[in-house]
Amino acid sequence: MSNYIKVFSGSFIEVQRIFSELEKSNICAIIKDESESARLAGFGSSIQGQQEIHVHKDELDRAVKTVKKLAAKLQE
Repeated sequence: MSNYIKVFSGSFIEVQRIFSELEKSNICAIIKDESESARLAGFGSSIQGQQEIHVHKDELDRAVKTVKKLAAKLQE
């Protein structure tokens, strides 16, 4: 079982913005891009351009607070 949990998924621009803010808050996050992984492996993907941000379960609470705050701003 993975120690990383998805906290956000969205477009490249949204993910980069949130990822940057997580780094500023000293939260270690990783970006997962299924479509890019599939392309590199020679397969297609049904959802182009969607990426996910995952954080370690130990940082989940802090990350969720940051993501909720930023996601609300992105929706404005």
